[in-house]
Amino acid sequence: MDEYNWPARRPDVPGQSSEEVWTATLAVLPLGASVAGEVIGRQPFGIFIRVDGLPNAVALAEIIAMPEGMGLPILGARIRGEVIGHAEHNHQVRVRLHGSGTALG
Repeated sequence: MDEYNWPARRPDVPGQSSEEVWTATLAVLPLGASVAGEVIGRQPFGIFIRVDGLPNAVALAEIIAMPEGMGLPILGARIRGEVIGHAEHNHQVRVRLHGSGTALG
């Protein structure tokens, strides 16, 4: 897989519409919530994260929301951060990565 591909959505929650999944995501990940997950996509502008416990939630950490001097974490890296916004139009959770100790391994 080319690391700059758009991450595929996974239909891991059968029987739920995308709106139901989004509503549940908003309830679990309000502004300021801590987030951990796996890097599932890389773009020149940031990384896409599959959020732990929410298999259909996609988070985006843009370069401008990364600690200064931090490179893009590799595919499969475990990261953590904080919810700084929600993009209703494409059902993305916006995340600011934490400084030292962001990569979990």
